[in-house]
Amino acid sequence: MIRCQLVLASDTPARLASFYGTLCGREAAETAGSGVWTLNLPTGGLLQIYRPSRLRPQPPAAARLALCLHCGDVQALGEQALALGAQVDEPLRREVFGDELWLRDPEGNRLLLLSLT
Repeated sequence: MIRCQLVLASDTPARLASFYGTLCGREAAETAGSGVWTLNLPTGGLLQIYRPSRLRPQPPAAARLALCLHCGDVQALGEQALALGAQVDEPLRREVFGDELWLRDPEGNRLLLLSLT
């Protein structure tokens, strides 16, 4: 059986799990002292955040791959994300498909806040 889930490598997994947990209104939990944090996403999927092996360098964040959080109010969630340590990558824009705001999470990963019309 193959399972598909999101996995995010992190320098500080507990901090990043807290960031995404707060934004999603969910509580992240560490798996039995393993350093792997799991967050049940509102859509039913899983996000796991872990610290990769320290024996090799961590690759840089990809420019085209991003976590996307669909929300009703992009501006309000964006303000919350900024208060939690995110940074604006591209300012809020209204497009024909809805509102979008590109951020960087506290570790520099791309994060899209999206509200479809």
